[in-house]
Parts: sequence; structure tokens; C-alpha cells
Amino acid sequence: MDKLLAQLLEKLQKAYGDRLVSVVLYGSAAAGEHHARFSDYNILCVMSEITPRELAASDQVFRWWREHGSPAPLLLTEHEIATSTDCFAIEFHDIKLHHRLLYGKDVLTDLPVDNSFYRAQVEHDLRAKLLRLRQKASGMMADSDLLRRLLLDSISTFCVLFRHALLLHGMEAPPRKRDVIHTCAEKFALDPQPFEKLLDVREERLKPREVEPVQLLASLLRGITAVIDAVDRLEK
Repeated sequence: MDKLLAQLLEKLQKAYGDRLVSVVLYGSAAAGEHHARFSDYNILCVMSEITPRELAASDQVFRWWREHGSPAPLLLTEHEIATSTDCFAIEFHDIKLHHRLLYGKDVLTDLPVDNSFYRAQVEHDLRAKLLRLRQKASGMMADSDLLRRLLLDSISTFCVLFRHALLLHGMEAPPRKRDVIHTCAEKFALDPQPFEKLLDVREERLKPREVEPVQLLASLLRGITAVIDAVDRLEK
């Protein structure tokens, strides 16, 4: 990983010059939970300005990075970071919790996050992801392999949002997905087993064919709904 990141850093510095304020690795790779089959490398580039010149300079670098299996880096100016924590509270809480400064100025460690809309954002994202999961699953119920893959691809996002549900309830949210599920099971009375099975497959403790996806989906939907209801009951 470090060799690839070093190559990316060299390309970014060459593309942007002194307009590049900092480069940050965030997400599962920074948290130590990167799994090659299910994870990618998330990069934030903090810029002094973002104009068509910077976007044009990004083209070849971003294409090269995508060819290595990761999404294009996120471009934000320092000013945008300082003024957008209210509408991206989830994202900035996550980045602050798990990030690794690869280059330049640290603009994240002491960044205050505005929680004015935090509860509503967590509920919105949980409900939106639940709706999307049901919508996709409805077209895969006859194909166990496709449905299983959908559930495996979805578990990480729900673990992230569950962590924020715990934070909203004034609890310390553990960084590891498995610990998040255990804590949610205690706090929200959800069944941890379906979530743990998916994590077992991701971590190659179970073979995919050992998981029956239709039964698993039913339990997952109940657990997700329990967390949504708990967030909805919080003072608005």
C-alpha cells in the first residue's frame, strides 16, 4: 500500500504544485480494516483553490488511481472544509476519527464539527440506505449469489451509520465493525448474528456459500429498522 500511496503523492504534487495544501488517507485503510476484496483507498486532497485548471490537472492522475481499483480522490478547499461540517457531519466525524496525513498541513485533527443537523443526517442516511437495499434486493431474490454479494457490499456502510447512532446516544463508538455490532446489540436490542456472519465472510472466516442470503436479509432488515427507530426517538 505504501508504495502505491507514494506514487500517488508524487503524481498529485506534480499535478497541483503549491496549490496542494495536504493529502489525507481516510476510511477503512486508515482504520486498519482494509480488505482487498471489499475495500478501496479513500483520498482527500485539500487545495488552496479548485478551478478548471485543477480539474484538468486531475484527469490523468485520477484515471491512473481508478485503474488501481480506488475511487477518484475527493477535492476540497480549506475554506470548504471549515464551512461545511454542518451538512457533512457524518463524513467529517469519520474522517477525523480515522485518517492518516500523507502530505502537508493537518487541517482535520482540530477541526470542530457542527452537529446542528447530525441526528437528521444519520436518520436520513440510514433510511436512504435501507430503501436502496430493499430496492436492489427485490430484483435479486431468485439469485442467491447476487443477493449475497449485495449484503456483503452493504454491511460496511451500515456499520458506519450504526457507529453514528451510538455517538448520538452519547456512547463511545468503537472503531472496529464487529465491536460496533456488539455494542448496538446491547443498546438497541438487535440480533448481532446476521451482521457477524457477513463480517465473517468478508474476513474469510466463512465461505460465502455457507451463508443463506434470504434468511439473512430478513434479520438484517429487522436490525436496521431497530437502529432507525432508536435514532428517530431522539430529541429533535
